[in-house]
Amino acid sequence: MFEQALMTVCTTVGIFEANEDQNIWRVEGVKDIGHGEDELERAMTLARLITGSDAPLIRERTEAEGWLARTYEAFPQQDVGRRFAIRGTHLARNRSRERMTITLDAGIAFGSGEHGSTRGCLRALEDMAWRKPQRILDMGCGSGILAMAAALLFRKTVLAVDIEPWSVRVAASNAKLNDIAPLIEARLGNGWLTPEVRARAPYDLVFANILARPLCKMARDLGRHLAPGGTVILAGLLTTQARMVLAAHRRQGLVLERQYYEGEWSTLVLRRRG
Repeated sequence: MFEQALMTVCTTVGIFEANEDQNIWRVEGVKDIGHGEDELERAMTLARLITGSDAPLIRERTEAEGWLARTYEAFPQQDVGRRFAIRGTHLARNRSRERMTITLDAGIAFGSGEHGSTRGCLRALEDMAWRKPQRILDMGCGSGILAMAAALLFRKTVLAVDIEPWSVRVAASNAKLNDIAPLIEARLGNGWLTPEVRARAPYDLVFANILARPLCKMARDLGRHLAPGGTVILAGLLTTQARMVLAAHRRQGLVLERQYYEGEWSTLVLRRRG
């Protein structure tokens, strides 16, 4: 609700987890000074009434001049593993023969190839290139980067699902930008409760780059909808949380194949015995 409130007047909105233990999140928006003040106040009041949360509104000045240029400078080409290259739309289009190139809007904060969880997933994916999954799901697709990487690698259709409408639109737009729109089916949905997700099960490959606690809560449904011999790539968790996430999935009969490390982040590759 607070995200929607800021989106009424802000040109960009982002959500960040400030404290996982206390389930505290920070929602940030950027707008011109003085723009839409009355509209923003009405939207914030409505959000507070609906949620029962009196979240304080804190204002900070953001330097405008050169902001876009600094964003571009902070987003050079990202080479991940041996196979993938992530490039922003601000860079000249350059298809590499050595790497699969994925083009993304430089304004996308998550799923740009810079975060340790995303990089871990891409490394895990390239190491299973010899497998031939038929049914692929990207749960919590964000920018669609993992769905697109799988589609390019296997030339198979990928179901990309996210609970956030904005992410679904971005994933579909990025798929079109990379000329693989027919292979990416971006859908709005609430995890395993999504009818289309259940209808297409069981899956041979599932990405779930979310957060540690939601991954644990979703473990049972994942186990039920993963095909015998199927693989799941779990990310969005700190290395200190890996044991907790692994335990939840082992209870569903999944076995650990490999663990990848990117700084303080871990990616788990698990498989269901078949």
